[in-house]
Amino acid sequence: MKKLTSFLLAAVTLVAAIPLAGAAPAQAGLNLSCASCVLMEKETGAFLLEENAHEKLEPASVTKIMTLLLVMEAVDAGEISMEDMVTVSTYAAGMGGSQVYLKEGEQMPVSEMIKCVTVVSGNDCAVALAEFVAGSESAFVSRMNQRAQELGMGDTNFLNCTGLPAQGHVTSAHDIALMSRELILNHPKIREYTTIWMDSIRNGEFGLTNTNRLIRFYQGATGLKTGFTNSAMYCMSATAEREGMELIAVVMHAPTSNQRFEDAKALMDYGFANYALVPVYPEAPLAPVDVLLGEQEQVQPQLERECRLLVRRGEAGQVTTRMELAENVEAPVERGQTLGRLEVYVGEELRDTVPILASEAVERLSVPGIFSRMLRELLMAG
Repeated sequence: MKKLTSFLLAAVTLVAAIPLAGAAPAQAGLNLSCASCVLMEKETGAFLLEENAHEKLEPASVTKIMTLLLVMEAVDAGEISMEDMVTVSTYAAGMGGSQVYLKEGEQMPVSEMIKCVTVVSGNDCAVALAEFVAGSESAFVSRMNQRAQELGMGDTNFLNCTGLPAQGHVTSAHDIALMSRELILNHPKIREYTTIWMDSIRNGEFGLTNTNRLIRFYQGATGLKTGFTNSAMYCMSATAEREGMELIAVVMHAPTSNQRFEDAKALMDYGFANYALVPVYPEAPLAPVDVLLGEQEQVQPQLERECRLLVRRGEAGQVTTRMELAENVEAPVERGQTLGRLEVYVGEELRDTVPILASEAVERLSVPGIFSRMLRELLMAG
């Protein structure tokens, strides 16, 4: 492998240094009212701030993030479609709390049901969707807990799909961030619903106004879900995007609705002020790699993925890269075969490594092909 010289990426304006990721809000100068919170960056999944992150608390309707995740996974897997009509059961129609007053036997498309869950936290719609996806709410809740385990949500136990009070129905700010990230990262279509401020259903007869007022009053807000019960107090998972970086702020057990929103805003303000996602590129296009005994004499290398590095704004000018790339490779070459790597540093610390891969396959020359090439080269030399 041939190590090429390291080169400096374009710097972003330097600002004052900030505390380490994962610091408590108080260390960041934030005075919050909630009992538990986290701030996460979506793309990397990094926790930027946290306070009592693993404390098991009632999530109220923030539970519905997992409900929405399973519904969107079913849509994206082709198991159901947005146009499918959901018939409301007696059980779903009888849900209390936040609702759109579904009637037994009423039919509504999946897309409208999702809108009602995201915008006004309709418990009746959440249960109707759960029954449509899994046959019953209890079967759906089993899937919720299985999915929670798969996502590493070790503090979570779901007993229903709505968040209505139930002894032992708990999760944590940490776990809410994990399921929020999974939803918005891998199912971006949900944003079409979570960003609605006002809408209606039943041909305009029933109005909807989002329970998440940040959608209207916070720059870049993209969602996600509020919750309240007398025992859970005021909870939310808030998401917002600025300059290509999306943050997830989870607030649990805030004393009032207003303080819940203020806490979420303070967390996200901090994140946007102090962190940035820096795109990382090689300084020059990757040069072709010679292929020995190949039907083609060279293969074009390419980065396995785009690289965007989460950094403190004070670190942005310290980002450098080192590239290692093979001088040559012997055929046959498989598409996606590793040819080198791009190392990304902040100061002296290695923060990311991006494999460099062959962009196409190159077959090995046959014996007649080798002689034909040798003859051609001799003729050209003559």
